[in-house]
Amino acid sequence: MYNINEIFETIQGEGHFTGKPSIFIRLQGCPVGCSWCDTKHSWFVNEENRIPFKELVNENSILNSWGQASESEILNFLAKKFNARHIVITGGEPCIYDLTSLTESLESQGYFCQIETSGTFEVKASSKSWVTLSPKINMKGKLKLNHKALSRANEIKHPIGTHKDIANLKNILASNLLKQQPKIYLQPISQKERATKLCVQECIKNNWNLSIQVHKYINID
Repeated sequence: MYNINEIFETIQGEGHFTGKPSIFIRLQGCPVGCSWCDTKHSWFVNEENRIPFKELVNENSILNSWGQASESEILNFLAKKFNARHIVITGGEPCIYDLTSLTESLESQGYFCQIETSGTFEVKASSKSWVTLSPKINMKGKLKLNHKALSRANEIKHPIGTHKDIANLKNILASNLLKQQPKIYLQPISQKERATKLCVQECIKNNWNLSIQVHKYINID
């Protein structure tokens, strides 16, 4: 069973798959504690906010509610409701769950799976899953980056606010923990002008990529 905050269809607004029609499966629960998080309602699995899955996926469901669903319930719901074939499993922190069976089942139905993670837990998913890792360092939850998660990263999408964040990223890239060469995206925290200018400068200097959260600029979910 999976604790789900919401499932919705939209355009991916960040990173490598920007512009891709996508189905987002947002899982409930996150111990990381990022101060700038825009989905803090997905942090806590409070029993008083639990509702049946059928009510949860109603478009009028309450933001901080969550519901449990089995793998088969998720697959049936997706097949009946949506057109996109790109799945984004996010959170919360999705890797507090073992996603192996779910991602393999989704792939067997013709979906492509992308997992968005903080990198603080091992990624347990199908070998074909695309792992987007946004390193979260020195957050409130005091969790360290997981070495196995780093080794699975296809893409590192690093939140940037100051030069210190750039230094943290360079330390990660200089380590021997990356078994493959991931694509690098810098993402300005909260779309702040200073952070955006820093990201642009560093992308040009290091031949990295810019992720600007397109969905926020065009005002879609």
